[in-house]
Amino acid sequence: MRILVTGGAGFIGSAVCRHLITDLGHDVVNVDALTYAASLTSLDPVSNSGRYVFEQADIRDRAAMDAVLERHSPDAIMHLAAESHVDRSISGSSIFLETNIMGTATLLEAVRAWRDRLPADKAAAVRMLHISTDEVYGSLGDDGLFTEETPYDPSSPYSASKAASDHLVRAWVRTYGMPCVISNCSNNYGPYHFPEKLIPLVILNALEGKELPVYGDGKNIRDWLYVEDHARALVMVLLKGRFGEKYNIGGRNERTNIQVVERICDLMDGMAPKGHAHRDLIRFVTDRPGHDQRYAIDATKTENEIGWRAQEDFDSGIEKTVRWYLDNESWWRPLRDKVYSGQRLGTLETSKQ
Repeated sequence: MRILVTGGAGFIGSAVCRHLITDLGHDVVNVDALTYAASLTSLDPVSNSGRYVFEQADIRDRAAMDAVLERHSPDAIMHLAAESHVDRSISGSSIFLETNIMGTATLLEAVRAWRDRLPADKAAAVRMLHISTDEVYGSLGDDGLFTEETPYDPSSPYSASKAASDHLVRAWVRTYGMPCVISNCSNNYGPYHFPEKLIPLVILNALEGKELPVYGDGKNIRDWLYVEDHARALVMVLLKGRFGEKYNIGGRNERTNIQVVERICDLMDGMAPKGHAHRDLIRFVTDRPGHDQRYAIDATKTENEIGWRAQEDFDSGIEKTVRWYLDNESWWRPLRDKVYSGQRLGTLETSKQ
């Protein structure tokens, strides 16, 4: 198959591209605008493959999307391109609305028009997967899990923009018969994760002996999913999912933020000792606005209907992740030095400037 991946130079997108080419032998067209969080070096393991093509283009650009679809005529589309960092959405929401909402609408219309020009048998075979987040569901209390039937209740500009994009996809399925499936995932982590996110930020700050900021009391809970497990799930949902359906993908690995940070500290004590306990670097800081208390995914539908299971638990995945960052400074150092050095993002004071 030839699969067009939007946002393929991002964290999850690059994992999907590597999996498609290396593990499954598919052809990949990576469409990415190369915004700040994108890194083509994340595609180094496959960049020289004859199965890989890169197209620098913005999903908001209809003419560019039309041209890419005509040029490559993919069998399937996996839509991952998005602005994704909650803190950045708090201090600057416009780009999230433009990319996540209008970009998705532009892509849907481009795919719809392109399919209408295809022979009937080719058009009928095309599939599209829209990749979203569990944050669209809002916050859970102490009990319960997000299911595919959980009402949407987004708390941040980021999650609101993703909720809107989900609604657009479902509307295009119902109105135009678009062959789309939606997935909603829990928090991803693993290799090639841009260093503004919690886990890589803590690893790199600990390595450099800097403070390890933890929002609020550190008791916010997330369900952690190793990115390579997620990549496998996405391809399976693309191929097996029913059009118009949603599939939740989670690792069944709930941890409080402070538990995550302390586990990284303990691993760093063994892998990169500094002469002091890395836990001594933990600092509790003012919580971010609208910080959801708990996310947890019920992945039963995906497990039973699609046949996917996570292979990594949190302990095995986080150990692999810490080791990868210690062994791959050549990947993260340019990002840390030139793009994002670890400063606090998403404060209301920043949004007023």
